[in-house]
Amino acid sequence: MLVKDGLENHRVPAGASRIGRSSSLDPTGVDSSATAGGAVPLGDSMLGIRRTRRSLDSENISELQPAAKPSGLRRRLRRAAELEADGQPASGETWSPPGVATGRDKPKTPGATLPGEYQPPSVEYEGKSAFAETWALLRTLWPSRYRMAIGLLAGGIIAILVGNMFGQIQLNRWHGAFFDALEQQNLGAFGNQLLIFLAIVAGLLALVVGQTWMQEMLKVRLREWLTHHLLDEWLAAGRAYRLGLAGQIGVNPDQRIEEDTRKFTELSTVLGVGLLQAGMLLVTFISILWALSDNVVFMYEGSKFSIPGYMVWCAILYALIGSLLTWRVGLPLIALNTERYAREADLRFALVRVSESAESIALFGGERDERRQLEGNLDRVILSMRQLSGALARLTWITSGYGWIAIVVPIVVASPGYFSGGLSLGGMMMVVGAFNQVQTSLRWFVERFPEIADWRATLQRVSAFKAAVARLEQIDDSIDSIRLERCPDGKLGFENVSVLLSDGRVVIAEATVEIGHGERVLIVGESGAGKSTLFRAVAGLWRWGNGTIRLPDPDSMMFMPQRPYLPLGTMRAAITYPEPPDAFADEDIEAAVKRVGLSDFLEALDVEARLDKSLSLGQQQLIGFARLLLHKPVWVFLDEATSALDEVSQRRVMSIFDHELHGATVMSIGHRPGLEAFHTRTLHLVRTPVGAMLHHKRPQDQQEADAWRAAIAEELPNAVFVRPSPAV
Repeated sequence: MLVKDGLENHRVPAGASRIGRSSSLDPTGVDSSATAGGAVPLGDSMLGIRRTRRSLDSENISELQPAAKPSGLRRRLRRAAELEADGQPASGETWSPPGVATGRDKPKTPGATLPGEYQPPSVEYEGKSAFAETWALLRTLWPSRYRMAIGLLAGGIIAILVGNMFGQIQLNRWHGAFFDALEQQNLGAFGNQLLIFLAIVAGLLALVVGQTWMQEMLKVRLREWLTHHLLDEWLAAGRAYRLGLAGQIGVNPDQRIEEDTRKFTELSTVLGVGLLQAGMLLVTFISILWALSDNVVFMYEGSKFSIPGYMVWCAILYALIGSLLTWRVGLPLIALNTERYAREADLRFALVRVSESAESIALFGGERDERRQLEGNLDRVILSMRQLSGALARLTWITSGYGWIAIVVPIVVASPGYFSGGLSLGGMMMVVGAFNQVQTSLRWFVERFPEIADWRATLQRVSAFKAAVARLEQIDDSIDSIRLERCPDGKLGFENVSVLLSDGRVVIAEATVEIGHGERVLIVGESGAGKSTLFRAVAGLWRWGNGTIRLPDPDSMMFMPQRPYLPLGTMRAAITYPEPPDAFADEDIEAAVKRVGLSDFLEALDVEARLDKSLSLGQQQLIGFARLLLHKPVWVFLDEATSALDEVSQRRVMSIFDHELHGATVMSIGHRPGLEAFHTRTLHLVRTPVGAMLHHKRPQDQQEADAWRAAIAEELPNAVFVRPSPAV
């Protein structure tokens, strides 16, 4: 029949009525609505502001003065009515949340968004300085349980570096005495200096070995801390799912948590220890070099003079020139490294996707097309690597040239003192040694710039990921959000619930309905009407919309998607998930397996296997129902959970709600014939220009429902089982 509504005419299946109202047509053909006899609480009905065509025609919408500010959906519905009155399509009006450009402000890329694609607001990471990003990460280290271990390792490394610094001072003094012995041709002093050298080297070697072990352990502890921290942030309730909808910043979390974290912690350790060591040697030897500079005497027209700190200023000037050139030439490496890691992640994802879908690809003969797509990903990786290679080659002109010239620079700048007689050969070698130590410290930036660029790129990727996870709540606040509240009487209620896309398009218009204890409600509708989106909204995964969903105790609910999640491991672990395999008694697990029709797998309960690959989708769904039997939830939400089952298997598992879980409340989404026989109420999602709307659908004929149950009883004469209990 055709229902004339306040905003549009839309067809409703025969026998259907609007939730909260009963439809009857008066002689004029206009729908006159009356309250349905107590089926749904009164107040705002499914569309609280919707009016009949007659009431809209007699009312000037522009003069409406609501007592309270209307919701975003109400404003859009009002605008839709105005557009329809002007002959414009109501569905053409879109809305964008604050900060999101509309089509008038920003042209959209053709084909960038598919019709009906779920695309909530994305996160844009506003890059910060390296110091700010590092400090933000270190703040999270302080309250963690890894603080003590990391602190002890860092303290041990500092102590070793202090010992190494004193060893280097002794080695530098040894240089002077050794070369003086050579210059004096003193064999006894020469042999004595060799023994002293062996003692110094033995001490330095022990320190270096200790530093290497502590440095490697610091890498391990840092990675352990940061990986656990990111996993804690990422695997909070619903965040992993919502982050995948946050735009480019949420792409490839596996690389950011595994590869980027590994490189970041390793480079942080190497560069941090290196910078600390360079700084300590610089502070130590710059004073020595300053004092030794007094021995570099210049002669000009018969007069002698010295420049205070002459060797120090030469070392600083040389390092400054090298650092500026390195920064200028090597700066593009940061962006190039970031781009390379992103392209590498895309290639790895594409390869894993092909591996996971190998069967489907083989059935379609799609190897050539997959090869073409993989070659495209590989070409982008190769292009980024070529650009990175060119940038590294250009930087090598500076770093290698700087290093080669540094061999003779200290000798050249100290030679005036040697030729003037102010320095002996041993004295000049001490000056050269101190100069090299200062120069090594100052040129740390030049020599390590490729690693610094790599570190900066990984720091930015890790910080962007962490910021995106932390800002998910802010994303939700940028647009209207569905409120989730605990229902005091333990029921499930929808109050003016609307589900939106990021551009304001309405997936489900304002719906009001209540589901009580023990009810079994089936939601049907054409594909794309928003049934699964409503399923996600109840689970708290999809928050973008309006209205309030009142939920029962979360611990009493269980959600079963079309493809059950099967963790890596054994079938026993999959059935007991998310509890550990030993949480239930063996006889309870075996009874659940037999009950759903998987008796053939009893011998394979403890076999390690890729169940998502070795089992058909129907068998995976049966595992989901075995899991349901063990956990015994009070509220069950099914999203096409029997779509891959044959009719006999569907009858078998759905009869669980007539026997083992006869008191459970069920909300199902499905299209399979026969499902209505297991439900007491059916809701129909009907698409309209302003979003899908929920309607009551007349229950299936009782005789047909009884026939289904009789067939189940005939097939399963012993269908009543004792409910399994968790093992103590």
